[in-house]
Amino acid sequence: MSEIYPWPGDYRTGDPSSPIAVVTLGRKLDFDADKVAIWGPMRTENLGIEKVIANVISNPNIRFLIICGNEIRGHKSGRSLVELVKNGIDEKGKIIGSPGAVPYIENISEEAVDRFREQVEVIDLIDINSKERVEEAINEAREKDPGSFGEPYTAIKIEKKERSKFHADFALHSSLRISPWGQITSFESEVE
Repeated sequence: MSEIYPWPGDYRTGDPSSPIAVVTLGRKLDFDADKVAIWGPMRTENLGIEKVIANVISNPNIRFLIICGNEIRGHKSGRSLVELVKNGIDEKGKIIGSPGAVPYIENISEEAVDRFREQVEVIDLIDINSKERVEEAINEAREKDPGSFGEPYTAIKIEKKERSKFHADFALHSSLRISPWGQITSFESEVE
């Protein structure tokens, strides 16, 4: 997680000035870090897409989103992402035209979704697993780079939170340890 890409996930980063982001769906592929800004798999048609949106709009240099690899069965996350860019979301946050099981954007504002839709052009290579074909698309898109979209946009920065502890002799949600002999102890009492 960084200032450029504020949402954690299973991704790698390269040159932040590159206009390319690559979503590999269920497969992990590696690309030339000098040619691609960010790349990695995306498995779900809701939180996975939200992470892609948040990280792409935080880097205004990203202008092309290549989606490649095989769909995740049941989720149809790649097709849902294509439909999001094409059609947007309805008033309930549902991706219009998505074939996914639960295609709802709930943690990103409509304004952030609109920014994403305006910022990127999708290159649909769904069901293409050839790294060479994806690299061709990367090179073609780099030649068409229209330049930065403007200022970075932070959808919502996810911060790691400290776990709070509940101080009591007994609570359903406190940090308790039960020994094999039934003795109950608190993790805190072991630290003190």
